[in-house]
Amino acid sequence: MAAFSPLSRSQVVHRRSRPMQMQTEAGVVKLEVPYGQDATDQHWGCPIRERWGLTSHQQLSLALEDKLAFTITATASYEEAAALAQKWGVAVTDSLLHSLTQRLGSRAEVQKQEQLKTPPVETEPKRAPAKLGVLMLDGWQVRQRGPGWGRRKTKENRVEWHEWKTGVYYPQEKSARSAGGRGVVAGKLVIGWQGDPVEFGRRLHWEALRGGLGRARARLVVGDGAAWIWNVAQDRWKGSTELLDFYHASEHLWGLGRALNRDDEAATARWAEPLRHQLRHGSQKKVLATIAALKVPKGEAGKVVVREQNYFASHSSRMNYQTIHRRGWPIGSGAVESACRQRQCRFKRPGQFWTPAGMRHLSALTEARHNNHWDELWPSN
Repeated sequence: MAAFSPLSRSQVVHRRSRPMQMQTEAGVVKLEVPYGQDATDQHWGCPIRERWGLTSHQQLSLALEDKLAFTITATASYEEAAALAQKWGVAVTDSLLHSLTQRLGSRAEVQKQEQLKTPPVETEPKRAPAKLGVLMLDGWQVRQRGPGWGRRKTKENRVEWHEWKTGVYYPQEKSARSAGGRGVVAGKLVIGWQGDPVEFGRRLHWEALRGGLGRARARLVVGDGAAWIWNVAQDRWKGSTELLDFYHASEHLWGLGRALNRDDEAATARWAEPLRHQLRHGSQKKVLATIAALKVPKGEAGKVVVREQNYFASHSSRMNYQTIHRRGWPIGSGAVESACRQRQCRFKRPGQFWTPAGMRHLSALTEARHNNHWDELWPSN
């Protein structure tokens, strides 16, 4: 095999031996390998490296890269991943792990772009159609390096905050509650994206179809008041039931109460809690009418009241909590809130300032593991 190119099967000419050093799980392995020119396409290379799927300067074995990359996505920092690797016998630096993440994460992102060009294959086609496919969308802010980063004198922002959109899909039958009453979802698919909501929706829709959304008998989209969420829902899942997360609706009721009662918490509770109870138990039309009829006070409180009146009016069709709950469907966005929190624990640690590419690559690698695309990252021999 060493005398032939693994791609063209042509004999390698002008062969010579060169040393090759590989770091493996078992330690450093030193080899003498042939190097030469493919007689068919005239390219120069190392047949052994090409046969094993290694790049020209790669010094980590594929098995070790697999293990290190998995460790990176399962820990909270490159430093932690390096410390864990040291514990199981491989000495690597956090900078090496960062470089590995950029290379493999870039590969994962290219792979995702190729996947999006073709219809997804459902992972469990023999499973009965889901009674309900649940889609939850949310966004959170991440700290990134601005155009003025690293400059001593600049008028441009050194640090900027950008929204990272996060989406979750799962069939309702895969949700349950623990013995302590905590909600649990098995096998939820998670997608993250910074930028265009249309592209975010395309990626979440593709993964959801792979998870069985296309055969679900009903669809529920849950989110907060962000306009982009409902625009994505209309673009991708028109006709689905849309629901404003009950916790967010409750927060806005309390915000409205504080404006009306000059931040008197006791008075706010007396005003907001009865309305919250009515909203939860089927009297949303009465609550909406009460809010719409409020007299607008002067000053800043008046601005808050008008804003909240507009908020509730714009979501009036997304507050049928009693009916949704009686169907056994979720009225809160806990699954996506949990996904956001997990990502924040990795991407919002003290001292972290990301580049868009760096965050995208690590996120793509994490999603490949979480959404069961991991094995597709590695060359098949």
